[in-house]
Amino acid sequence: MSQVTLPPNSRPVRHWLDRAGVILSALCAAHCVAGLALVALVGASGGLFFAPEFHEAGLAIAVIVGGLAVGMGALKHRRAAPIVLGISGLALMASALTVEHGFLEAVLTIAGVALVAAAHITNLRSA
Repeated sequence: MSQVTLPPNSRPVRHWLDRAGVILSALCAAHCVAGLALVALVGASGGLFFAPEFHEAGLAIAVIVGGLAVGMGALKHRRAAPIVLGISGLALMASALTVEHGFLEAVLTIAGVALVAAAHITNLRSA
């Protein structure tokens, strides 16, 4: 059985991707909280802030950044925890796309991005 190795210069890329993943997770959570506050305070709905395409694009970015960073980390440090956390978080984020905008969507998304951020942080600490 052959062992996959990463180029020696892949570490800075992976660290940058993990840090970007944590920042994007925080921005996603802030977006959810701000959306709930906007609806509660103004009674507004619709627009780009609530467009399904916005959320689908965010999930796609999370899958790409998470897949690259956590996948590269898993090849390097051979730990399953970041992968399990990341996949669980992405699953929660994806399930949030199947419910109406509101409290449940925000809870699913925030729980998902928290797990994705935890995956990136675990990945960074395993380096």
